[in-house]
This record gives sequence, structure tokens and C-alpha cells, in this order.
Amino acid sequence: MKTPLPLHAEDISVFARALSRELSGQLPDHVRTPGHLQLLNMLARSSGFRNFQHLRAQREALARLAESKPAPPPVDANRLRRLLRLFDGEGRLARWPSRRGLESVCLWVVWSRVPARRVFTEQELTVVLNATHTFGDHPLLRRGLCDCGLMTRTPDGSEYRRVEAQPSAEALALLELLRQRTV
Repeated sequence: MKTPLPLHAEDISVFARALSRELSGQLPDHVRTPGHLQLLNMLARSSGFRNFQHLRAQREALARLAESKPAPPPVDANRLRRLLRLFDGEGRLARWPSRRGLESVCLWVVWSRVPARRVFTEQELTVVLNATHTFGDHPLLRRGLCDCGLMTRTPDGSEYRRVEAQPSAEALALLELLRQRTV
């Protein structure tokens, strides 16, 4: 059975020159050694590209993609102010928002305060949730976290786990404002 051995060259041009020198010493005098550009094209074709220009264009496009990071979506400052009013001075959720769109952002804040990679019983999760809010409705928060996919639970409700996910830009901005407020 043949074992594939990957080959990597930092610069294909240097590799082609070295290969050309090697071939010129190995080939009989009546056989013409391929030129630099011919070798570049041969190497590119052997790697699955049409020619050397195709290989270079592909690498440049991949480099541009790696460099370009999508800009975070803009966060509405007025909406953040409305969200901040829902939290007390210690960063606890003081009242449940009346708008559905605000609920999900508030749930991200609650989610961020649930320890990661841990299994909770319903009673343990209740203790954690009670520390994150002051309005006294931990079942609402527990249900919301599960409904939004931020937590999972067993069918009998005996075990709860936080789902690791990336908060939205708005939730991250709110978390940062709450952190600054409580410092």
C-alpha cells in the first residue's frame, strides 16, 4: 500500500530553479531541459491547477479572504440604553423586557453567568439563575434559555447544560457595558 507523503515548498519559483538545475545535470546533452516557466507550469498542473498563473491567482485570493474579516454589525446605541435600564446597578436583570427582541439579548447576559461545561440539576440551576435577576421568576429564565437554544435539558428536566455559542454583537456590547458599570 502506498503512503502519501505531502510536499511543501515555501516558494515554487525557487523549487523550479533547483529542479531545473538538477534535471540539467541528469539529462543527456541532446535532451533540452525545460525552462523556468515551463517547470512552473508543470508543477502547477501536477498540483491540480491549469497553469502557474492559475495557482498564483488562487493563492492570492485565499490570502485576501484570510485577511478580510467581516465588520461587526453596527449596534444601536438607543437600543443598548433601553437594555441597560432593565438591569440594576449590580448587573442583575431587574425586570423582564416587554419586547420579544429585547428578551433574547437579556438571555445572553443570563447565559454568560451560567458556568460553562457543567451539568446542573434543576435546583442548582435555580440558585445560579436567582443570582442573575431580581424579579423572582427563575422558571421564565430557565424556559427562555432552553427555548432559545442557549441551554439543553433532559426530557425529564433532571439535567441542564449550557450550550457554548457566540453571543451576538449586541449582546457582547451589552455585556461590556454591564461589566464597566459594575467595576
